[in-house]
Amino acid sequence: MKKTDKQKIVEELHEKAGKAQFAVLTDFRGLSVAKLEELRKALREAGVDFQVVKNTLLLRASQDTDLANIKEHFSGPNALVLAYGDPVPAAKALSRFAKENDKLFALKAGVLSGKPVGKDDIRAIAELPSREELLSQLLRALNAVPGGFVQVLAAVPRSMYNVLNALAEQKGQQEAA
Repeated sequence: MKKTDKQKIVEELHEKAGKAQFAVLTDFRGLSVAKLEELRKALREAGVDFQVVKNTLLLRASQDTDLANIKEHFSGPNALVLAYGDPVPAAKALSRFAKENDKLFALKAGVLSGKPVGKDDIRAIAELPSREELLSQLLRALNAVPGGFVQVLAAVPRSMYNVLNALAEQKGQQEAA
């Protein structure tokens, strides 16, 4: 590979790593091409970049980015997963694939919003509900408050109506008797 090609890869990777909210370093040793394509497809569906990178290029690209926090893991065959938005779908896809291919694929380490995370932390992130699910739960909770308030306010006139209606029936029965 030419030096200019390497520089271009380093620059692109540096730019991507600077934008990423969540990055995971994986060991893909032993994966067949078909399995690797399956992983790429799952990550693409989650809106995540997946790139196999040489350690020397990764070390250069990680300077002045959050990836520098996990540079001690830059050994052996590495693939880098970069998520630019919600980290949960990426963590779910990686954890699911790692569970299905535990002898061939391993999570090494990651960075979430500048803080290093281990493989157990990545699995814990995968257990979280996605951003959309959390927003949905929040909206349900916020919607329940005014709904309950309206029901409480409506209960007062309803109770008053029921009392007056009962009194009217009672007076009607007394007059009939």
